[in-house]
Amino acid sequence: MKAAMEKLFAVQLAKIEDNDLREKVVSVWVTAARDGGWTEEQLTEIPFTLLTETHGVNLIQHTIAVTEGAIGLANAIEDTYEPPFKVHMDWLVAGGLLHDVGKLLEIEHNDGNHQKSYSGKCARHPISGAILAAKAGLPEEIINMIGCHAKEGEGRPQRVETVLIHQADFATFNPMVMLSKGLLII
Repeated sequence: MKAAMEKLFAVQLAKIEDNDLREKVVSVWVTAARDGGWTEEQLTEIPFTLLTETHGVNLIQHTIAVTEGAIGLANAIEDTYEPPFKVHMDWLVAGGLLHDVGKLLEIEHNDGNHQKSYSGKCARHPISGAILAAKAGLPEEIINMIGCHAKEGEGRPQRVETVLIHQADFATFNPMVMLSKGLLII
């Protein structure tokens, strides 16, 4: 499973300079897949959300898009002006790759259908993902990115990387919801 994760996220993992951090990111994905009962073959079949039609976008594609989107936002800011904060790029990439890792526990595959698991009914993916990251020994800053990237983070202190991941995440999610509701102008 480790080799599969490294292959799926090879481009993004290569952007993490800290070897230990890179290994922990992979380890969290491997643990989540194992604990969620997913096989390597099933990883690219997991929808990125159960809340709306995904139009074939899977969790892996979504994770890559969010990570790259957050990197793009950080680069646009830093290339345009000198912000009064520093974006920690290794943490940003790690947080982007892990922001939805808890979905491997939140979603289950049952007779060809994907549905919310019992674990997912008990705790949404930001919470289960943050727990997985904490157990792997990841820094609290990355735990903040995972735990606060969605509604669980509203009104909570956040890292700038958390804000960037949140914006990239909703930039990929909201158009799908709007499309399903007939509100997306295309």
